[in-house]
Amino acid sequence: MTLSIRNQLPGTVVEVRPGNVMATVAVRLTGGQHLTAAITREAVEELGLVPGTSVKALVKSTEVALSTARVEGLSIRNQLPGTVTRFVLGEAMATVGVSVAEGELTAAITKDAAGDLGLFVGSDVIALIKSTEVSLATS
Repeated sequence: MTLSIRNQLPGTVVEVRPGNVMATVAVRLTGGQHLTAAITREAVEELGLVPGTSVKALVKSTEVALSTARVEGLSIRNQLPGTVTRFVLGEAMATVGVSVAEGELTAAITKDAAGDLGLFVGSDVIALIKSTEVSLATS
């Protein structure tokens, strides 16, 4: 299957916390970072997710926010440090490539946000991803 989702980070499930309807799944990415996905309990069962399962964490580029520093006091659990490797500024939006320990992430942010952050190739950033915006796939 080919997907239009650019951000596909490989990892291994380390913990599954099932709830009545939803579950949180902790994934150790290949670069050592941890990522949390909030998916349905039904999806956990259908994918057979247990500790040790190899997965790909999938995140649309429009769901990746950027910060120039680690953010405290925020409900977003997934904060991956990286460096801007690609920066394309359009009329309304910017596409930002971010090198993280696990590979490359792409963030699509507004042109104004990119300007406010002062982004350039080589900038240190933190990629912020809500756990509800992370999908998981198995091979």
